[in-house]
Amino acid sequence: MIKLNIALCAMLLLCALALVTSQHRARKLFSELTQEEQVTKQLDIEWGQLQLEQSTWAMHARIERIASGQLQMRVPSGARLRLLSASGDEQQVGAARQLRAGAPDAERRGDER
Repeated sequence: MIKLNIALCAMLLLCALALVTSQHRARKLFSELTQEEQVTKQLDIEWGQLQLEQSTWAMHARIERIASGQLQMRVPSGARLRLLSASGDEQQVGAARQLRAGAPDAERRGDER
């Protein structure tokens, strides 16, 4: 009978230690989860700021100003423009190919400004 009581007390002690250990681990994991959620919120804020910055850098007026100022690009004359329909009409596509094929070498290389 005494051996049974000692065995039960030992099992009770082991269960109590296991409970304390599991609660400690659960609290530690919850703390880590909270920290990771804060990191996630910070990254979301940074992502929003980066999207805003990207939209600012990609503004049409800014790109056009750089293209004309620094790169000396210009809008082609109306005679050099061909409009293509979305239906893929072969005559219009062929005209565009002829326009590209007939362009001077300097323009195809991008040397003319």
